[in-house]
Amino acid sequence: MGGPLEGIRVADFSQLVQGPSATQMLGDMGADIIKIEPLGGDWQRNWSIYDRYINGESVSFLTFNRAKRSITLNLKEPRGKEIALRIIQASDILVENFRPGVMDRLGLGYEALCKIHPPLIYCASCGWGQDGPYRARPGQDMLAQSVAGVLMLNGSASDPPMPTGIGIADLTAALHIVIGVLAALAERQKTGLGQRVDVNLLSSIMSLATQELTLYLNSGIEPQRSAAGIGHPYVGAPMGIYKTRDGYIAVAMMPIGKIAELVGVEGFAGNDSRNVIENRDEVKRQLDPGFERRTTAELMEIFMAADIWAAPVHHFPEVENDPQVRHNQTIIGFDHPRAEKFRTIAPPIKFSRTPTAIRRPPLLGEHTEEILREFGYSKEKIAEFRKDQVI
Repeated sequence: MGGPLEGIRVADFSQLVQGPSATQMLGDMGADIIKIEPLGGDWQRNWSIYDRYINGESVSFLTFNRAKRSITLNLKEPRGKEIALRIIQASDILVENFRPGVMDRLGLGYEALCKIHPPLIYCASCGWGQDGPYRARPGQDMLAQSVAGVLMLNGSASDPPMPTGIGIADLTAALHIVIGVLAALAERQKTGLGQRVDVNLLSSIMSLATQELTLYLNSGIEPQRSAAGIGHPYVGAPMGIYKTRDGYIAVAMMPIGKIAELVGVEGFAGNDSRNVIENRDEVKRQLDPGFERRTTAELMEIFMAADIWAAPVHHFPEVENDPQVRHNQTIIGFDHPRAEKFRTIAPPIKFSRTPTAIRRPPLLGEHTEEILREFGYSKEKIAEFRKDQVI
């Protein structure tokens, strides 16, 4: 049995992270993802995090494009557009993350497609929104974090504005794409009609900062980053990151008197506050020496026995070997014809009857002929397309 979305087809025009991450999730859940790439390939085939390639294959592309089939099409050539339309009309969902207006100029925008294929769920994801003053601006993860104010929530008081270490706007938008198209699929079961779903990086990243922005909107209090390592700009001691004898440990919102007692620091007896806001940096600095006297493992043993919210701060090698990570089978691998044994992160959702399946990312245009044959094109016509650079 396939995944829960077996039988659903997605026409995937997306590139980079937000769209491909979303369609990968849908593919992991069993949907047939037809990745429609330009003749030169998805932008990310030629760009990789840390400029890292494995036998010519971009690590970033491999990360976000498993469970898909690739067809290359020249959408500016009428025959290429005709092939795309044939695929779209046989699809349940279309996902694109071009700048606003690109699909319309190609004749593949929602208004044109909904007339010829009313059940289609069309998801457009962009940087800033489909209209408005930023419509024509290039949209990118760090740029969205910047406009949303998120850079002012990270780091310590003396740091410059600091983006998160992951593409959090892209990845959140990807989740919103998946949520949106699945909700539209559920609604289509009642009406038989598709609809347009719109997502953008700015709104997605602002939704992550809902609590922080809501406090500001209702109080006028701006976030103040801690100078001593408090774990949140709006939260007080003892929450934060503490240096131990051999590393670091994180402690969440716990009674400060209990923490002080466990690490052997005097002066906080009877203090049950979990959120000391005034002089929070001074309070944390008073706790620091107690942590520095013990190893992370020693503190974890003490804290777990007292049911304290704490966790070791891992480097990536420690993440890989963490016993819970291993138990959850969160790190998985697959064979790839060029990258060979490739390891990555497994889908986070498990299903009891319809498990997800790990299928490797496609080579550029690997399934072009296979897909064209499925859609009724003859061997001779495919050869003609290739000769004329339609595919």
